[in-house]
Amino acid sequence: MIVHEPVLRAETLEQLAPDGRGLLVDCTVGTGGHTEALLEAGATRVLGLDRDADVLQMAGQRLAVWKERVELVHADYRSFDELLDGRGIDRVDGVLADLGHSTVQIETEGRGFSFRRDDPLDMRMDRTQGPTLAELLDGVTPDALADVIFEFGEERHSRRIARAIVEARDGAGLASTLELASIVRRAVRQRGHARIDPATRTFQALRIWVNGELDGLAEFLRSAAHRLQTGARLVVISFHSLEDRIAKYALRELEEGDEPVIRILTRKPVRAGPDEVLRNPRARSAKLRAAERVA
Repeated sequence: MIVHEPVLRAETLEQLAPDGRGLLVDCTVGTGGHTEALLEAGATRVLGLDRDADVLQMAGQRLAVWKERVELVHADYRSFDELLDGRGIDRVDGVLADLGHSTVQIETEGRGFSFRRDDPLDMRMDRTQGPTLAELLDGVTPDALADVIFEFGEERHSRRIARAIVEARDGAGLASTLELASIVRRAVRQRGHARIDPATRTFQALRIWVNGELDGLAEFLRSAAHRLQTGARLVVISFHSLEDRIAKYALRELEEGDEPVIRILTRKPVRAGPDEVLRNPRARSAKLRAAERVA
């Protein structure tokens, strides 16, 4: 089993202060790294959610020793209120949402998240529902695809890339991630050494598109904040500017309303230190924001 190292582990524990807390909700439990840390730090009980059944099964194995204190549920964090209502839970003692995709998803064959392996064009986090990337690409127009790549990937070559993808689809066809990455690289025509692979931004955009990752994020944060006990905390970890912008403004709205719901604890997002980045390079882009429920 691939053991995923949770990003900003110490910073998350500092903000949530789990020791002796009643019920914490890990809304993106992944393979269980953050949940394990919360339980080790004294959390009484953790409800862990994830839309990816594969990584949730791995979390179950990792957290087996804590089975009396943890409940894992195959669910999207956007069903947060529904899940709590179904369990008769009114308030919780902390909420965590790590919005990054798991190392397991990238490294597992057949998922389609990596542009370094020959996988089918899937990219779904929840493989039990929703269209695959191949199905979405099948009927998309060049203009619509360019908008996706520009908006979600912040890719300045989006028009050129979209045209190249659609031309390949309408010609010999497009069957795998390696083919897709090759088309993107040729369309970008990068000169000299690139700091990141030219396919990175496009693959990010397509993953966000397939999974609707930004849909309902602000609404979820509002729901989570209102479910907190007074003095309990909400922590959200994002990995790209679009997510962080949504989190920033959603929390600000909750703090600055006529009846403030939270107090923001991190005026600037918390970033990983150099030691963690060296040990875990994916932490480089992580940004943590935290807020506390007010009376």
